[in-house]
Amino acid sequence: MNLHAFVAAPPQDLTCAPAHADTRAGARAARGQGRRRWGLLLVAASALLGACTTTKTVTTSLPDVNNAGLPAATSANDPEQARHRARIRLQLAAGYFEQGQTQIALEEANQAIAADPNMVDAYSLRGLIYMRLDDAGRAEDSFRRAIVINPRDGNVRHNYAWLMCQQQRYADAQQQFAAALAAPGYTESAKTLMTKGICQLQAGQRAEAERTLLQAYEIDAGNPVIGYNLAALLFQRGDYARAQFYIRRVNNGPVSNAESLWLGLRTERRLGNSEATNDLAGQLRRRYPQSREARAFERGQFDD
Repeated sequence: MNLHAFVAAPPQDLTCAPAHADTRAGARAARGQGRRRWGLLLVAASALLGACTTTKTVTTSLPDVNNAGLPAATSANDPEQARHRARIRLQLAAGYFEQGQTQIALEEANQAIAADPNMVDAYSLRGLIYMRLDDAGRAEDSFRRAIVINPRDGNVRHNYAWLMCQQQRYADAQQQFAAALAAPGYTESAKTLMTKGICQLQAGQRAEAERTLLQAYEIDAGNPVIGYNLAALLFQRGDYARAQFYIRRVNNGPVSNAESLWLGLRTERRLGNSEATNDLAGQLRRRYPQSREARAFERGQFDD
C-alpha cells in the first residue's frame, strides 16, 4: 500500500462532499466512470463540492491485528522494533481508512504514533481521519504536529491547506499550498494546483483560480476534474469557445458523466451547434435518464 497516495483533495462525488479527500492520506483525481460525479464545481453554479473524503473500496480483507506480524511490545531501548511496529500499524490504519472503517483506522493511527512519536505519515493520516470525522480541531493539531517534525513535507502541507480552505481560512490555505508546491522533491504539483484552484473558487477569486487551474492543466491535461472546472469557470463568464475546448476533451474521454455532458450540451447550445447539442442530449437521456441534468433538459432549464 502506497501511503503517499493519501493526499486530501476536493471530492469527486457531489453526493458525498470530501476531504483530500482523494488521501496520503486523500483523493485520487477522476477515478470512476458511470454515474460518479466530480464534486469540484463552481460556487456560482452552486455545485461546488464540500469536502468529504472519497475513498477506494478494496475487496481483500485486512489481516487480523494479532496476526499481522507485529512484534511483541517494545521497550524504550529498542527503537528499531518500535519503528517496525509503527509502520505495520500505519499500514493497517491506511487500509481501514480506505475501507471506510474510520474509527478502527483512528485506533491504528494512534497506535502507530504511540510506537513512533516522530512518524510524520501517521500524524498526516490521523489528520485526514479527523477531517472525515468532522473534527477540525484535532485534524489541525495532527497536521501541525507533522509539520513540526518535518516542515518540508509537501503532502502534509497540502492536506493542511485543504482543511483551512474548508474552514474558509483562505489566506492561510494559500500559504500552505505554496509551501507544498515549494517542498523539495514534491511530486503532486498538479493535484495541489487543482485543489488550490478549487479553494480560490470557493473564495470567489475567479481570476486567480483560472490561472491556477491552467497551471494544473499544463501538468496534467488528462485530468477530467481540472478540465471540467476550467470549462465551468469559462462558461460562467461567457467564454463559450474556450469552455468548449476543455469540456469536449472531458466528454470525449472515458470518464464523462451527467454533469460534464450537461455542461457540454449547454456550451454547444450557446455556440449554436445544434448537431453537437442533440448528440449530447441523446447521451444524457440514454445514460443518465434519472439525473437532475436530464430532468433539467426535459424542462428546458438551460440557465439554472
